[in-house]
Amino acid sequence: MGKVKAAIIGSGNIGTDLMMKMVKNPQHMDLAAVVGIDANSEGLALARERGVATTHDGIEGLRRLPDYADIAIVFDATSAYAHAQHDAALRADGKRVIDLTPAAIGPFTVPPVNLDANADQGNVNMVTCGGQATIPMVAAVSQVAMVHYAEIVASVSSRSAGPGTRANIDEFTRTTARAIEEVGGAAKGKAIIILNPAEPPMVMRDTVFTLSEGADEEAIRRSVLAMVGKVQCYVPGYRLKQDVQFERFGDNNPLTIPGRGVFTGVKTSIFLEVEGAGDYLPSYSGNLDIMTAAAKATGELLAARILSARGEAA
Repeated sequence: MGKVKAAIIGSGNIGTDLMMKMVKNPQHMDLAAVVGIDANSEGLALARERGVATTHDGIEGLRRLPDYADIAIVFDATSAYAHAQHDAALRADGKRVIDLTPAAIGPFTVPPVNLDANADQGNVNMVTCGGQATIPMVAAVSQVAMVHYAEIVASVSSRSAGPGTRANIDEFTRTTARAIEEVGGAAKGKAIIILNPAEPPMVMRDTVFTLSEGADEEAIRRSVLAMVGKVQCYVPGYRLKQDVQFERFGDNNPLTIPGRGVFTGVKTSIFLEVEGAGDYLPSYSGNLDIMTAAAKATGELLAARILSARGEAA
């Protein structure tokens, strides 16, 4: 069976967890290199222990590696600022880019929702952890009903929110809200993130609220359960915390939304829990795990398509 060579730029928590997933369960990709800027980083040391080529000279070091010409897919787990520079160089070299930063140069991509539609793009963006966890649920409702409004609340352990996350809370909420609309299919989206300091650390929990019309409760429930199953294919710790909840608003008991008028239809409440696989990060870091799992799932599909185009077995 053929394999597509891939590389990871970024040897921090995200890049290292992604590396561990790729070497633990290789399918269509062969991890050829991990790139960092700190020669003493734990991520680069772990890569070397597993026989993966490394460089601490950033993207220029990657481009000097002997196997660089054969690398087809590059994951970027650095920063939005750095990604803009990396993307320009990588795509000029003919590489497919999977972006785990907030740069959003390529289209927002959530594997079970729109990966097939974006598979031919030169750069795809993994949105945010909250987006990866909740947008599938918004999309599930949108597949059977017209969603006028969707609101998500992502609660994560403060231990799994590093300085980058803390410095970009506003960007997280804006990006996730936009993706709820563009990918999830809601006419209006809103996102909230909560950093919970509880000890012991809590696993990621997400609440999704939608206001929709045009479908009954059973159709929505079936669509949600089917979507949960799709996400569990690459995030086994993704699950409903309880049954999907419904509240119907009709002419006799309409819901008045400030600034948006009167709503009649179905309010759907979905409660999720995301437990990480523990490949490198703690299992309570489901918010980070779902990002790396989504990126790997995206890479596997791109690799399968590349192998098919080459006429090799995937």
